[in-house]
Amino acid sequence: MRNFKLTLEYDAGRYNGWQRLGKGESSNTIENKIKEVLKKMSGEDVELFCGSRTESGVHAYGQVISFKSATTASPAEIRQYLNRYLPMDIAVLDAEEKPERFHASLNALSRTYVYRIAIGDVPSVFERKYTYYCFGRPDTALMKEAAEKLCGRHDFKGFSTVKKSKSTVKEILSLDIYKDAKEIQITITANDFLHNMARMIAATLLDIGLSRRPVSDIDKILDPDCDMTGSAPAEACGMFLDHISY
Repeated sequence: MRNFKLTLEYDAGRYNGWQRLGKGESSNTIENKIKEVLKKMSGEDVELFCGSRTESGVHAYGQVISFKSATTASPAEIRQYLNRYLPMDIAVLDAEEKPERFHASLNALSRTYVYRIAIGDVPSVFERKYTYYCFGRPDTALMKEAAEKLCGRHDFKGFSTVKKSKSTVKEILSLDIYKDAKEIQITITANDFLHNMARMIAATLLDIGLSRRPVSDIDKILDPDCDMTGSAPAEACGMFLDHISY
C-alpha cells in the first residue's frame, strides 16, 4: 500500500464539518465527498486521516489529510482527478507520496487557525460568508492583553464544549491580533485544539475588546477550580484552518 498526503482548501458553508459521527451523524461532510471521489478513482474504501477536524461551517486554507491506497496513479494524477470530480468548493492544492509511517494527525506539530472580524463602516455583501461583522469597535489593546494570558500550557476545558474525559491541557504557541481599517484577524497557533476551542477563544477576546467582560476573566476561565467558561463559540463563517506544521 502507498501512503499519500494531500493539502486541501475548502469553503465549508454547506457542509456539516469535516466529519460528523454519533449523534447527528451526517454524510454531508467534506471527508465523505473526498472518499466518494477516491472510491470512484481507485475502487477502494479508503480511510482518511486529517490534521485538524474542522467543525461545521469552519473553512480551510490549508487542511492536510493522509490515506493509504493500492492505486498506481501518481500524486499529480490523483490531484487532477480529485479536482475534476470534487465539488467546486473543495480543492486539492498539493498531493505527494509519503513514507508508510506518515500520519496527518499524529505527526502534526501545530495547527493554526485565523478568525476574521469585519469592522468596516458597511457590512460587505461579498465577504459576509467569510467574516463575522462586528458593529462595534473592539479595543485591540485589551484583546492583546488578554491574549498574552492565554499563551503557554494551560487547561483549556473552560474554552471548549468537549464532554469526554480526555486531557484538556493544550499549549498555545502564539496568539496574534492584527487590525487594519476593515478587519481584525485573530491568529492562534497551538499544539492541538479541543472542540470549539478556537472559536470560544475568538469570541471571548472579542467580548473583552467590546468591554462585555474584563481581561481578568481569562485567569478565572483557565483556573480548573473555577466554573467560569469562555464566551459562546464565535460564528463559524469567520474561522479558517490556516495551516498545519509538521
